Amino acid sequence: MLPPVRLHIPGLARAPQLYLHGEQDQVVSRQIRERGIWEPFETSLLMSLLKPGAVFVDVGANLGYFSVLAASIVGSAGRVFAFEPDPGNFTLLQANSRLNRCESQLSAVQAGLAAADGTGLLFLSEDNFGDHQVFAAGEDRRSVPITLVNGSRFLAGRLQRMDLLKVDVQGAEYAVMDGLMPLLQALPVPPRIILELSPLSLRQGGASGRALIELLGELGQPLLIIDHVEHRLVPSSVSELAQWCDDVDAVSGDAGFMNILIGEIEL
Repeated sequence: MLPPVRLHIPGLARAPQLYLHGEQDQVVSRQIRERGIWEPFETSLLMSLLKPGAVFVDVGANLGYFSVLAASIVGSAGRVFAFEPDPGNFTLLQANSRLNRCESQLSAVQAGLAAADGTGLLFLSEDNFGDHQVFAAGEDRRSVPITLVNGSRFLAGRLQRMDLLKVDVQGAEYAVMDGLMPLLQALPVPPRIILELSPLSLRQGGASGRALIELLGELGQPLLIIDHVEHRLVPSSVSELAQWCDDVDAVSGDAGFMNILIGEIEL
């Protein structure tokens, strides 16, 4: 395992250290190694939305960047649930939890969330270890067997509140949210949700961007676009985002995507 890298995150008094993948991972590990930060605007959002004692659920935790950062914020009175099905990523997730001494509040689970419990295959990217997929998209990818769990059933007895949910699972977002909906609708206060919206990947995974947006609309919460360029949140709606998904789907091979935020927030 390579020596850990200290993160450089504005506004954080003592940033965590992280073990990273080697040079083969050309995206997440490379950017953290070069810049000391990953997805700066999402990082700042997470820091503003979490407080000591909060509960954070990280679906598609990768090597643990957001999970460890969240654990450092929520502290010993808070909880972090980090789901990561890939064996290599999960090894780093556990190592980073130990490195930053947050095992007591960070529960790492080697599984993917889905609409139903079961098993599946994870199709691995050779140069982007954050781009593994639970479906074959016509590429010649090596696959590994993984465990899938229904999020509502798994979490129902383990938490009484959820302050922030992050879902970044390369096209499996609909299945994840479908499985989580009973729990989310039963919580006394709905969590804020940061979620990747990629119509092409969702379609390759057997769903659609429109179907995901309409499912999210059942929560009755505001929808906002996370603008990476201007570092701002742009209010949107179910109809606008569903139409954007349809427009992307209308162009063959269009891999356009965005991150969105679901929930009440002061702009």
